[in-house]
Amino acid sequence: MSKGDSYVSFQSVQKSYDGETLVIKNLNLDTERGEFLTMLGPSGSGKTTCLMMLAGFETATHGEIILDGVPINNVPPHKRNIGMVFQNYALFPHMTVNENLAFPLQVRKFQKSDIEDRVKKVLEMVQLGAFGSRRPMQLSGGQQQRVAVARALVFEPKLVLMDEPLGALDKQLREQMQYEIKHIHENLEVTVVYVTHDQSEALTMSNRIAVFDDGEIQQLAAPDILYEAPENAFVAQFIGENNTLFGKVIEDDGEICTVNLESGETLKALAVNIEGVGSETMISLRPERVVVNPDSDYPNSLTAIVEELIYLGDHIRSRMNVCGHDDFIVKIPNSAQHAQLKPGETVQVGWLAEDSRALDVPVSS
Repeated sequence: MSKGDSYVSFQSVQKSYDGETLVIKNLNLDTERGEFLTMLGPSGSGKTTCLMMLAGFETATHGEIILDGVPINNVPPHKRNIGMVFQNYALFPHMTVNENLAFPLQVRKFQKSDIEDRVKKVLEMVQLGAFGSRRPMQLSGGQQQRVAVARALVFEPKLVLMDEPLGALDKQLREQMQYEIKHIHENLEVTVVYVTHDQSEALTMSNRIAVFDDGEIQQLAAPDILYEAPENAFVAQFIGENNTLFGKVIEDDGEICTVNLESGETLKALAVNIEGVGSETMISLRPERVVVNPDSDYPNSLTAIVEELIYLGDHIRSRMNVCGHDDFIVKIPNSAQHAQLKPGETVQVGWLAEDSRALDVPVSS
């Protein structure tokens, strides 16, 4: 992406609260106009601090934040014209829904007729047209969150920031709201920067995801790239379910490497993030890429003992003991061919070299 396409830009941004420890380490991140960008990471990874600096509630210790070509480090929050949605809704309890939505417009000195039109329009957009006269406490959690989204959009900002907005909702409602927010974004073409620690939420909603850990972006990519092609061990283990096997690289042709496992077996994998022959590596493999009792086309094959079978409708989740570890997961399509597997049974599991990735060894291993 060229600099000209950038709508929000973090340029060499650092943040320290005590003058010594950096919670954000030299962040460079560009968000395109109209993009849905998610900052994803565990607690303490720095994602919310980035959002708060963009909103103006925190100041950068070093570097510059640019919004639509204008540096905003010294612009107060209320002058940035940014919509905000928080996890706790932050609605005024003494005001009706209509009054809550009118408030940001009144502060900005909109005409009364324009306020009424905008409130009506945005309520219809979040499917709450009949709820304008109710107070927040008369609404369900999902309805309150819809009002919070509507309030962030009512003054038609070009940028909306969302900080864990669905964290207080139950699973079914949370999934429903993910699609609703995604569709609102697509219809309005507003730029959204979204913070969450929920990986499935990030995969569902985003154009691109920035995976944070320890104040740094570990990988920035579209959801399918993050899942299918993680660049390091942290991303592989944080995004989706993942099997890991550890060993030493004994051959490397630059594309495919050969790894000798700790248990003695030899496997082939894509050489993604290794330090060459003789180095330790972690092989990353998605459960759905594994085949039970593979034919000779599969170069990687290991003996496995079936430990547990869980029926999940469209697939059977099998936990197996492979190379002495009983946490190897295989997602088996629900077909008659595999319906005969039994706990305690010994089978072969296999996969293609290009379906596994040789990565760095995580520090905690």
